[in-house]
Amino acid sequence: MRRLLLSVAAMAATAPLLGACVPWSDPGSGDGADDPRTHAAMPAPGQCDTDPAAPKRQMRGAWFTTVRNIDWPSEPGLDAREQQSELDDLLDRAAGLGLNSVFLHVRPTADALYASEKEPWARYLTGEQGGDPGYDPLAYAVEQAHRRGLELHAWFNPYRVGWKDPDLENLAPEHPARQHPDWLVEYGDEGYLDPGNPDVRAWVTDVVLDVVERYDVDGVHFDDYFYPYPGDGEEFDDDSSFREHGGDFDSRADWRRHNVDALVAGIHERIQQTRPWVRFGISPFGIWRNADSDPAGSDTAGLESYSAQYADTLTWIEEGTVDYIVPQLYWQRGFDTADYAELVPWWSEQVAGTGVDLYIGQAAYRVGDEGFRGADALSRQLDVNAEHGEVGGDVYFSISDLTATGRAAEAMAAVGDAHYTRPALPPASDSAGEAPDPVSELTAERVGPGRVDLAWTPVDGARFYAVYRVPGDGGDPCDLADADHLIGTTGAGGDGPAFTDDAPADGPVRYHVTVLDDYRAESGPGPAARVSPG
Repeated sequence: MRRLLLSVAAMAATAPLLGACVPWSDPGSGDGADDPRTHAAMPAPGQCDTDPAAPKRQMRGAWFTTVRNIDWPSEPGLDAREQQSELDDLLDRAAGLGLNSVFLHVRPTADALYASEKEPWARYLTGEQGGDPGYDPLAYAVEQAHRRGLELHAWFNPYRVGWKDPDLENLAPEHPARQHPDWLVEYGDEGYLDPGNPDVRAWVTDVVLDVVERYDVDGVHFDDYFYPYPGDGEEFDDDSSFREHGGDFDSRADWRRHNVDALVAGIHERIQQTRPWVRFGISPFGIWRNADSDPAGSDTAGLESYSAQYADTLTWIEEGTVDYIVPQLYWQRGFDTADYAELVPWWSEQVAGTGVDLYIGQAAYRVGDEGFRGADALSRQLDVNAEHGEVGGDVYFSISDLTATGRAAEAMAAVGDAHYTRPALPPASDSAGEAPDPVSELTAERVGPGRVDLAWTPVDGARFYAVYRVPGDGGDPCDLADADHLIGTTGAGGDGPAFTDDAPADGPVRYHVTVLDDYRAESGPGPAARVSPG
């Protein structure tokens, strides 16, 4: 990153046709309880007219970068409480911006921001690789993100070992490059684990699956670093690996792409076998190939990830070895070399009909630069996305740019006004099955002119809850088909599920709470709670 680095899911196979939906009506008791006989299933996609400006599902994420302390922790050596307080603040700000997902950098240089028996603690925690921070940052981050209704995707760099100073010169004894020096390839002032070594690919896969098995993450995420970006004429020295393992390939470039493809496919398969609700996605450099190199490429003239990092994104899409992609489209509209307005439709065409979701990597860090000036710098980019239905959301680089006082914060406020007027649920896993059980008991109490407190009985298997506020006394299943009445999400942990509506409507309303399970499939609404005017 920065070179350092919508549809609603079908909720039940037996969901009634729109004309047969049971209306949600309140007997008018005023005690906050609905007649349970009025419970109806959530309508399936296409059964209701929906507002495209209020999508029910949309990725709204930000990268939380740990390498070189770009985002978090702000500096190495903070004590556990200081690190946790900083992370809490960033998560609060992410939720306050209307985001629903965070991408936490858990393996920046073949080391760990979590308790690992495989790799040492990352130096960005304590200042020393292998230094114990006194708590488990990933476990804490998952808990705190989920409490706020945010997904957490664990972001890995598969091969990067770091820079000579300080990384390569100060590798911890338990670092894989110290344990297996033949795995390390030095390239310029950087070091990489050799992607052409099958033992390295097996190691990286095991490291990723160790996290998937032990932490309740919502996704696994890779960025654009596979083979390194090209240096000044220097060659990546994988001669010995090519001699040993590349015998079936006439082209070293094809062999390198095979190595990356094999890693991607193997990790996707292992995740599906282990925890199929964990979504696997990659954020490649924004250009696959230029049209003058391949007729299937985009009308661009920049560096090609296909031949630079040997990242054949189109193969991953065609073979379904990723669940989503987030191309880094860090260029402005009208830029001759790589026009944002050209690349968004090109990427949309690549995912159309494949089942692979498309989100756009947004350059929040560039706000204020040429082509990214003005308070609408990011909103202009999202205007293009809105013209292409295959775009399912955005991920911003990075959280510190969005939350620091300055131009990017102003631009993000404009995104909120223009594009994030309503909350959105995170995209559902393709493996989602039947809808979870609904909430059976819901109460709503007006405790003042500006507050309504909701509480409900916990539901087994709930990951998140979604809260809706529908005006009026009547009820229609289509009221919940988009996000027009969605007011927020909350986590399933804690002493008991609850939500505070701090901007309640003046007139009578009905509150509904739905359940999102591990797959992020959504339940029907269950009985509603009615609140009269304050």
